[in-house]
Amino acid sequence: MPGQVVLEYSYLLSAIMFVIGLKLQSHPETARKGNFWAASGMILPMITTLILNRNGAGEAIGMGNVIAILLIIAAGTVVGSIMARKVKMTAMPQMVSFFNATGGAASAAVALIEYTKNPDQAVLVGLLGLVVGSIAFSGSMIAYGKLDGKVGDIFAKFMTYVNLLFMAVIVAVILLVLFGGFDAQTRTYLVFGLLVISLVYGVSFVMPIGGADMPVVISLLNSLTGIAAAMAGFIYQNEAMILGGILVGAAGTILTLQMCKAMNRSLINVIIGSFGGGGASHADVQGSIKEITLTDAAVLLSYSQKVVIIPGYGLAVAQAQHIAHELDSLLGSKGVEVKYAIHPVAGRMPGHMNVLLAEADVPYEQLVEMDDINPDMPNVDVAIVVGANDVVNPAAYDDPGSPIYGMPIIDAHLAKNIIIMKRGMGKGYAGIENFLFFNDKTRMLFGDAKGTMTKLVSEIKSM
Repeated sequence: MPGQVVLEYSYLLSAIMFVIGLKLQSHPETARKGNFWAASGMILPMITTLILNRNGAGEAIGMGNVIAILLIIAAGTVVGSIMARKVKMTAMPQMVSFFNATGGAASAAVALIEYTKNPDQAVLVGLLGLVVGSIAFSGSMIAYGKLDGKVGDIFAKFMTYVNLLFMAVIVAVILLVLFGGFDAQTRTYLVFGLLVISLVYGVSFVMPIGGADMPVVISLLNSLTGIAAAMAGFIYQNEAMILGGILVGAAGTILTLQMCKAMNRSLINVIIGSFGGGGASHADVQGSIKEITLTDAAVLLSYSQKVVIIPGYGLAVAQAQHIAHELDSLLGSKGVEVKYAIHPVAGRMPGHMNVLLAEADVPYEQLVEMDDINPDMPNVDVAIVVGANDVVNPAAYDDPGSPIYGMPIIDAHLAKNIIIMKRGMGKGYAGIENFLFFNDKTRMLFGDAKGTMTKLVSEIKSM
């Protein structure tokens, strides 16, 4: 049928648009355009499906269903637009987690609804969609709570065994539903039990994961949401859902593995290792805390040749990205070379710092990844650490008893001078002492990052 052919081609075109969108999102200058392409790739199959899709009897979607679908889409569009416009950049990780949760919930709902329509046709792909979608939903909601400070961590070794038990039970229930030979009512009880176990497991598997691993968790949950969407696509035999889900799942998996590499940890170690927040350094901290005045900091920066700014979550909290760009522009006008050192897991979401600095119109060429900036750190006159903590902590090199031991860091300690901007002596997201604070080359500039940098800019201008 011509309509069916057009529908299939629209799905193919949608997949191509997704790929183009992903490609464009790989660079800040084209990321906005990439979002447009990806969004258009999602809208296209929604429209063609409403118009051209036919059921097994060749019947089109009923007008009542079309109206209901359009109303739901309109409601979701309005709510999503309001949330996106109101969310602060500091809360972007929470929003990503929330969106992951809704995607997982939708996929799980599809699997459950389709099963209840025909309980005699339980298939593996439907059960996997239910399980993965449920885990993505509950796990993402817990991640949201952790990032927002509403949910604490459970650091206990027994949680590893609890999670392994949940996984074994989930596999066992799936096998019973598929091959147990039970009647439809018993299978239905088992399927709803599978839903409950999967939801609980999503909570159980995220709860022990500490703050330092949250960027990896967000990426992993995003991958699970994509996989769940692909499963829903298989249920409906919808190529657009399958391709979109596979792309999201694959991209999330690749990013997750990159995050793990950046932290020198295996994915399994992240999931069951209870990393961050509960750990403590076992080494004795040597040295003392030394402060620097605004005037001395202004003089030091003005007469430097190379300055590296190392941003972290504290910069996001203080909304200091714009004043940071003003500082780097001011120093640049004095002939100082200024770069930003970006750690792959700085902040609480992959790419968090890149997005913040792009919002402040910092040129992309000034953002330098950790592996590229580290060889040049011994030649840097001043390293300014703004709100970063764990990603510059030399305990990663020096303290075998530290939870972050072995994690690649930005080598701020190798710079000739180090200025650390912090409100106080609080610990980072991993909950451990930062050895860099006690380095002989380190000077602390206490205060709110935005306020302190504003005063620093004024001091430099007055010189």
